[in-house]
Amino acid sequence: MEERLPLVTIMGPTGVGKTDLAISLSKAVSLEIISVDSVQVYKGMDIGTGKPPKEILDKHPHKLLSFIDPWKSYSTALFINDATRELDLCDKSKKVPLLVGGTML
Repeated sequence: MEERLPLVTIMGPTGVGKTDLAISLSKAVSLEIISVDSVQVYKGMDIGTGKPPKEILDKHPHKLLSFIDPWKSYSTALFINDATRELDLCDKSKKVPLLVGGTML
């Protein structure tokens, strides 16, 4: 089994500044921001979820954000597959994964 790069996490309730901290860190270090929020995975579920606005996402992309239609079934097992794929990509690109979320999957 190959050794992975270090993993950094920022966890906490909605509205406490996790995204701002993630963006500040990504400016200083080569990080890949990966959302691990159970609600932010859904497309169109923007109100009350604390999703960053488009202007922020254009400059600081977040993986696993707004990629599932809300009417589709999505489970923790599927999330683990998606997250593992993103972590593998981080390893290949030598970017440290930064997991950010409030309602963790």
